[in-house]
Amino acid sequence: MLDFFTIFSKGGLVLWCFQGVSDSCTGPVNALIRSVLLQERGGNNSFTHEALTLKYKLDNQFELVFVVGFQKILTLTYVDKLIDDVHRLFRDKYRTEIQQQSALSLLNGTFDFQDDFMQLLREAEESSKIRAPTTMKKFEDSDKAKKPVRSMIETRGEKPKEKGKNSKKKGAKKEGSDGPLATSKAVPAEKSGLPAGPENGVELSKEELIRRKREEFIQKHGRGMEKSSKSTKSDPPKEKGKKAPRVWELGACANKEVLDYSTPTANGTPEAALSEDINLIRGTGPRGQLQDLDCSSSDDEGAAPNSTKPSATKGTLGGMFGMLKGLVGSKSLSREDMESVLDKMRDHLIAKNVAADIAVQLCESVANKLEGKVMGTFSTVTSTVKQALQESLVQILQPQRRVDMLRDIMDAQRRQRPYVVTFCGVNGVGKSTNLAKISFWLLENGFSVLIAACDTFRAGAVEQLRTHTRRLSALHPPENHGGRTMVQLFEKGYGKDAAGIAMEAIAFARNQGFDVVLVDTAGRMQDNAPLMTALAKLITVNTPDLVLFVGEALVGNEAVDQLVKFNRALADHSMAQTPRLIDGIVLTKFDTIDDKVGAAISMTYITSKPIVFVGTGQTYCDLRSLNAKAVVAALMKA
Repeated sequence: MLDFFTIFSKGGLVLWCFQGVSDSCTGPVNALIRSVLLQERGGNNSFTHEALTLKYKLDNQFELVFVVGFQKILTLTYVDKLIDDVHRLFRDKYRTEIQQQSALSLLNGTFDFQDDFMQLLREAEESSKIRAPTTMKKFEDSDKAKKPVRSMIETRGEKPKEKGKNSKKKGAKKEGSDGPLATSKAVPAEKSGLPAGPENGVELSKEELIRRKREEFIQKHGRGMEKSSKSTKSDPPKEKGKKAPRVWELGACANKEVLDYSTPTANGTPEAALSEDINLIRGTGPRGQLQDLDCSSSDDEGAAPNSTKPSATKGTLGGMFGMLKGLVGSKSLSREDMESVLDKMRDHLIAKNVAADIAVQLCESVANKLEGKVMGTFSTVTSTVKQALQESLVQILQPQRRVDMLRDIMDAQRRQRPYVVTFCGVNGVGKSTNLAKISFWLLENGFSVLIAACDTFRAGAVEQLRTHTRRLSALHPPENHGGRTMVQLFEKGYGKDAAGIAMEAIAFARNQGFDVVLVDTAGRMQDNAPLMTALAKLITVNTPDLVLFVGEALVGNEAVDQLVKFNRALADHSMAQTPRLIDGIVLTKFDTIDDKVGAAISMTYITSKPIVFVGTGQTYCDLRSLNAKAVVAALMKA
């Protein structure tokens, strides 16, 4: 039983609707438009919303959308056939009204489609009932039953008859290669005094075979012994001893005392060395502002002047024919027209580090978007597909929710509570380093920061945050802020409960008047159930305002696996009724990938969450905000 079937234009005008139940179809259809159609996720024609399954079909020629909804616990095999039949009949019946392409004509048009729809629905239901159930094949009908039992029985010591022909060739090859005195593939019977084997009609006895193999082994072993004796005479054994220290050309020796250039310190790094490197630590960039990400490389600038030279040398006639080649001339696009172009686009996306499954879904979404669309006279299939793919990628990188940390922090200040951010991710992606960069950015904007050291597992994690805190305090000393401590580390050592430390840090920040609490967690693999349970407990107990997943820009298919399993683990191990999932992404090591920026597409497509920060270097100023158009331009660059 269908819950509803609706037909509407891409402009939002509902042309016709069938209601099978009393519930309104507005909510599910709006969710489909908001989550799939506007987000360019049309690779799959099915969408699940609460207890309903929605299937849809796009008519790009007339800009129509056909949507059917039914309960997801039902298995309706006729839905695909029904939606195709309704699409075909409705388009043919009301072609003239739809072709006027004006909202007024669509509003004034009368689409009396109820009787036609009910007839199509009855036919689809009856066709699904008529279909005979598939029966299992009996053993008598299988190939195994036709095989005689005698052919399956093998007697020990006997050779199968069907292998008799091949055994002659294999035996001849083996004797020819293994026998040291053989000059041909078969060993002559005269030399050995024995019959050659099955090819002469007489099989060798067991004792004769053993004797022949023994003679061949003795001959081989004798040659091997002669070679080994020669090698032992030529290579005398080396005397083992201790490794001598390396002596360099200028006379220096590789001793520990000579090579130790570190300054002796009493309690950690001396403050004098820190003041010398303070500009190097800070980096260069506008203070308190996040620059947009720039994906252009030096190779592009060098190649730009030379790119116009080959085109100038081409003939005028050849350039004219090259320009006119591939024009589609006002015809509607089909799957066959786009197939070769989409295959190249898919391979190009995978080469740029986009996950393979997501590249396939993107190309399928573009194909559904363009299928049946009428092209202009001077438009090529390649340029049309490329432009549609670019628009889809830009739309994906601009998700539904935008994270504005500064606005949210000021809102938390008005409520007199600290703004809490939790960082999570796998091992070695740069959580602590990028936490320090975000701390510096917040300090530059005038907010005080408390860093909670909740990585109580990795050796050196607390010392790393202590070093960052000392450097950030040197960049923003209390004297410059009226004696107010702008950055402080809250730590309880190693081996403690991370959720308890985070709770104490938030309470401490509330009492001391800190604006932001940045919670650093231990790196964990997405398959480690105990550590994922601990992370879910930390997030559930402390309810942070923002949960940021830190991921590398170097990963491809692994990005999909990490984000899917992190979200699934947070949902499964959470004790809350509505579990808290990832709110945003921090993309690190972006300066190491050149134009292979596909990880940004993979992560955003999987989670529908925005990329809040992008790490591009080692200094505190190497933090950027995502520029969607620049990323897409780098992704589409050949």
